[in-house]
Amino acid sequence: MKKILIFSTAYLPLIGGAEVAVKEITDRAETMQFNMITARLDRKLPKRERIGKIDVYRIGIGWPLFDKYWLAFYGHKFAEKLNKKNKYNLIWAIMASYGGFTAVFFKKRNPAMPFLLTLQEGDDFKYIDRRVGFLKNLFKEIFCRADYIQAISNYLKKWAEEQGATCPIEVVPNGVDIKHFSWEYKAEDLLALKNKLGKLENDKFIITTSRLVLKNAIDDIVKALEYSPDNFKFLILGAGSNENSLKLLAKNLKLDNRIFFLGQISQENLPKYLKISDIFIRPSLSEGLGISFLEAMAVGLPVIATPVGGITDFLRDGETGWFCEVKNPHSIAEKIKYIFDENNRIKVRGVVEKAKKMVEENYGWDLIAAKMRNIFNKITN
Repeated sequence: MKKILIFSTAYLPLIGGAEVAVKEITDRAETMQFNMITARLDRKLPKRERIGKIDVYRIGIGWPLFDKYWLAFYGHKFAEKLNKKNKYNLIWAIMASYGGFTAVFFKKRNPAMPFLLTLQEGDDFKYIDRRVGFLKNLFKEIFCRADYIQAISNYLKKWAEEQGATCPIEVVPNGVDIKHFSWEYKAEDLLALKNKLGKLENDKFIITTSRLVLKNAIDDIVKALEYSPDNFKFLILGAGSNENSLKLLAKNLKLDNRIFFLGQISQENLPKYLKISDIFIRPSLSEGLGISFLEAMAVGLPVIATPVGGITDFLRDGETGWFCEVKNPHSIAEKIKYIFDENNRIKVRGVVEKAKKMVEENYGWDLIAAKMRNIFNKITN
């Protein structure tokens, strides 16, 4: 049985695309054993527990900033102790972040140990460069010392090359729980949710499932609502640092009665909200891949996005969705108008069906996990 040691800045119950991907992949790796070293980040979290197929070791004292740096610069010492006991076949760093620094230090002391780097970054690269600051050279070592890189998009593959990576780089995207997002709810359950949100017969629900941060440009959707009929309402699922400014914007534009801030909705209930909606929009400024778009496609919603980052891997304008211009609320409003124009109904239905089929054929977790197992085997044989 192959033994793999994972380095990750955070892990479940803290949820993000990378954390979900790791669990989906490892749960399907029947012949492999996984340990993980991660930052504790919260005093309520145990120092050790088993989540799915992973034995998770959390280091630090429960203070986020301290724990991240402790992981980055001292995590490799704990890894050495685990390695003496378990004799790992592979180290796997999730993102070029604090866990990636740990992997570099461990790799320096264990040069024969294969090092797999997974890139899941969604932030703008200039923002990442500013955060890295004086650690720029060490940051580049994460890419240069990796023996194999898995990037979730061609956009991130190119970034790895720009950072100096010379190892093989393979694009394997994140996946979608097809069964979960294709689930057919009882009509009365959907009606109950519509009634709860006050959806009238002629109302159209725009939905976004997004962190409320600058890069996701939710403010542009709010502004686009100004140019859309009054029966168009906006469901915002998510939380983040921009929430208060978005609420203030909605109030100033006198749109607060058409916008619903619903907070963080569990993955279990997310498909139900998508099912009662009519269109998905996120006009991102940057995006590593954008799993929320794929989930919306799996449900069968028309999708509007911007042609940035990894989105262009799966969204073709007028084929699997529609592109709006970056930072242009008028452009968003025009795309909304096109999609709901009765003259375009057949064309829109064709795009939605093609997108749904694409997700089902190329983004199911069973397929993605099989590709990752192939990578694990390839670099440990």
